[in-house]
Amino acid sequence: MRARGILHAEVELAVPFFDVDPMDVVWHGHYVKYLEIARCALLDAIGHGYAQMKAAGYAWPVIDLQLRYARAARFGQRLRVRAELVEWRNRLKIHYLLSDAASGERLTRASTVQVAVRLADGAMQLVSPQVFVDAVERRIPGTHP
Repeated sequence: MRARGILHAEVELAVPFFDVDPMDVVWHGHYVKYLEIARCALLDAIGHGYAQMKAAGYAWPVIDLQLRYARAARFGQRLRVRAELVEWRNRLKIHYLLSDAASGERLTRASTVQVAVRLADGAMQLVSPQVFVDAVERRIPGTHP
């Protein structure tokens, strides 16, 4: 069973022509781009997007990516991409659900794991930087004064 996220963001987008392959379906690699759009919306909602991460002195590379395709997306189809924050204290884990915006039909499930890497020396951090943890926990009801 998938863990539910403590915070989430949703974006809606239309599949552009340049994302489809000769079979008129979204080429599998483009789904990663859709995840990134939703992940950026989630991080921005937290108040600690990539610009803030960099300003704090950290990069957050993706170290694990899992995708499970259930049904293909097609040119012009409106998609809803939901990103849910599952873990944040030691690593950043996000679950995603891509669905048809009109019907709600599930198309793809995914998850990513990112870890903090200190920009000054490239050292991977074993815990998330406190500035990030604080940003997340300020957004969780009942976790801040």
